Amino acid sequence: MARRKTLRDIRALYEEEKAITMVTAYDYTFARLVEAAELDVILVGDSLGNVIQGHDTTVPVEVDDVIYHTRAVMRGCQTPHVVADLSFMSYQASDDEGMRNAGRLLKEGGAQAVKLEGGEAYAPLVRRLTEAGVPVVGHLGLTPQSVHAFGGYRVQGRDDEAAKRLLSDAFALQDAGAYMVVLEMVPAALAAEVTEKLSIPTIGIGAGAQTSGQVLVIQDLLGMNESFKPRFVKRFANLEAICVDALKTYGEEVRERTFPDEDHSY
Repeated sequence: MARRKTLRDIRALYEEEKAITMVTAYDYTFARLVEAAELDVILVGDSLGNVIQGHDTTVPVEVDDVIYHTRAVMRGCQTPHVVADLSFMSYQASDDEGMRNAGRLLKEGGAQAVKLEGGEAYAPLVRRLTEAGVPVVGHLGLTPQSVHAFGGYRVQGRDDEAAKRLLSDAFALQDAGAYMVVLEMVPAALAAEVTEKLSIPTIGIGAGAQTSGQVLVIQDLLGMNESFKPRFVKRFANLEAICVDALKTYGEEVRERTFPDEDHSY
């Protein structure tokens, strides 16, 4: 019988120096495909605000949105480890609110862990969550919920002061009990240094090849949005062109009344 990976399995991969494979996905269909591909972790990210809802940022996403999509993902897979994002302002106002919303992601969404953005300032919340039995993944570097504060989507940690701050934040999250940290859009050398110095796994996105694993949004790696071309995304397929061609063919056959034919009729 299939068994869902737990944080102990993720830890084992790390200790065996095996790369951890993570994708961001939001629904039943893609969760089923991720499982068939035998990847390790699904992140139900608040990037659903961009990818699914069509917003310019992740800021409008609500906790209820993440719960809805986490439920769909959980129904689509039995083996990947599933992490859900705490959305913007679901934990920043108070630790108590963060505790309640993290609990909702586990109780109502079915997630096994939560991810939150930010470093040392949120270490007390991370400690409370882990002590209450809620596994936590940290997120440093470009933290998309802070896009307005950053002045756009920009690489983080380029100068010495910023690099020292990021490393300090990583240690704070680890010391507070986080079992994994996502590093987004930071220089590869800095990500390698953080990975070497921490004793928990790092997951890179735009952070070079020396992290403990990698994460990409599934629609991005499958090439489903030709207009979205950040440097860190590699397209492993070009499904946008395939899908558009298939839809065009469908439209033509409907207009020509060649579909449905006898083979597709009762």
